[in-house]
Amino acid sequence: MSSSAPVSVVVIDDHPAILAGVEMWYAASPRPITVVAASGSVREAWTAAGSTADVVVLDLQLGDGGPAFGSLRRLVDAGRQVVVYSMRDDEKTALSCLDLGAATFLTKSEGQEHLVEATLAAADERPYMPPALAGALGTNARSDRPQLSAREEIVLIEWFQSESKELVAQRLGISVRTVNSYLDRVRIKYANVGRPARTKASLVARAVQDGLVDVDDL
Repeated sequence: MSSSAPVSVVVIDDHPAILAGVEMWYAASPRPITVVAASGSVREAWTAAGSTADVVVLDLQLGDGGPAFGSLRRLVDAGRQVVVYSMRDDEKTALSCLDLGAATFLTKSEGQEHLVEATLAAADERPYMPPALAGALGTNARSDRPQLSAREEIVLIEWFQSESKELVAQRLGISVRTVNSYLDRVRIKYANVGRPARTKASLVARAVQDGLVDVDDL
């Protein structure tokens, strides 16, 4: 998606005040963001209006049930860009969402600025690391960091800072196929130490945890 193109969103949250507030925040965005559907049920993401939205903003805790990890997985498996917007702020929940394929995870206390930026990043398929998530990941010193080669680290960091693998290939003077090969190796190494990272967002989280990249560099 063009970085200036309008963005459509479906918002899933069972608190009417949150729905109203989020819609107001989006309306104030310099880049047009339109809420095309809003509801307290994940079913809204599959309706005629919601099914074509560029981004799904999902409250992880709907009703009296537990975290909606199953709904998140189904949305991601269907190719949806999902921003999890939750009252929960623990690292385990955040990483679980990223591992399931969420575009990013942010807490409701982070408010307008970060929700709008996270939504635009998800629409453009760019990584976005809001402060609470960055803080949680940064405080965790991992003893199970995989051993990446210098070249793997370079390709990984370039990918985080680029809009596409094609740009990474141009900057490093290699083919897109080679870029994919390096990234596949990195994912395999993370999987082998029990820390899978199947999406760009989850790989960013792993790299921040391991000190491979600083949040300010993203």
